[in-house]
Amino acid sequence: MTALIITVIVLALAFDFLNGIHDSSNVVATMISSRAIPPRFALGMTAAANFLGPFIFGVAVANTIGHEIVYAEAISTQVLIAALSSAIFWNLLTWYLGFPSSSSHALIGGFIGAVVIAAGWNALQVRGIEKVLIALFTSPLIGYLIGFIVLRVVLTLSWNASPRINNMFKRSQILTALALAISHGTNDAQKTMGIITLALVTGGYLETFAVPFWVILLCAGMIALGTAVGGWKLIKTLGGKFYKIRPVDGFSSQLAAAAVILGASILGGPVSTTQVVSSSIMGVGAADRMNKVRWGVAGEIAMAWFLTIPATALVAAGMYWIIIKFVP
Repeated sequence: MTALIITVIVLALAFDFLNGIHDSSNVVATMISSRAIPPRFALGMTAAANFLGPFIFGVAVANTIGHEIVYAEAISTQVLIAALSSAIFWNLLTWYLGFPSSSSHALIGGFIGAVVIAAGWNALQVRGIEKVLIALFTSPLIGYLIGFIVLRVVLTLSWNASPRINNMFKRSQILTALALAISHGTNDAQKTMGIITLALVTGGYLETFAVPFWVILLCAGMIALGTAVGGWKLIKTLGGKFYKIRPVDGFSSQLAAAAVILGASILGGPVSTTQVVSSSIMGVGAADRMNKVRWGVAGEIAMAWFLTIPATALVAAGMYWIIIKFVP
């Protein structure tokens, strides 16, 4: 393999690792905040489930990212390096600031920005872009709605229960957290699988777009490792700043988020775990009472979400311009 292809693979795996760190909070924040499971055990358990996700539910999202967004023949390896570098920069910046922004938005924004500056708008596949944007921007609304409905149903079914039911909700979070972690691994790890496979096609190492087993293994392993390391700043943001999380809230939000993310993964829609989990938490809180949610914090996070795609697109365009000056 050429040095450029190896660079793409290394950057993709670095992004995958940071994605795991960045998104570990999404999976474990509510069960840690509700004191259902000790933090280190929660991170280790979800890391293992993250690893298994792509092997259980396939690589439909990887096909979307690598095969349906751009025309492979219109881009170069330098484009992929610029896109990944932009996404990594944004992940590091938002991690430092403690904002649970979207790694998915960062990668998509960087990808689009680098492709457009390098090959023009005609290199983008409109139907694929529409599919990605619809998945990214409707999934939080669906997460909010399902979270709202799930808590209302759960409270209705358990309205006459004794306080001991809280122990049941605590124990049940082990199952819902595993489901959420599997769905996270299924969706997020596949994004870098798609980028690496696209690089192999672009470099002539693959004749057709088909994700090799070793790519699945590496990407699943790196996101699992990142999850095990964990992101404590973001855990605090998601776990405590919206409102005080109860065991029933953690159970309901995890169940709602897992259903949305896994459903999107099976359909090949890349979604933001951060957005879906955050909106599910807000939906659950609003179902209890609307003034329970600290909407100011939600507004700050929403602003970060909307800024991510244009910001990373611009950064990727600038990085591509610099790269081609030194790596023709």
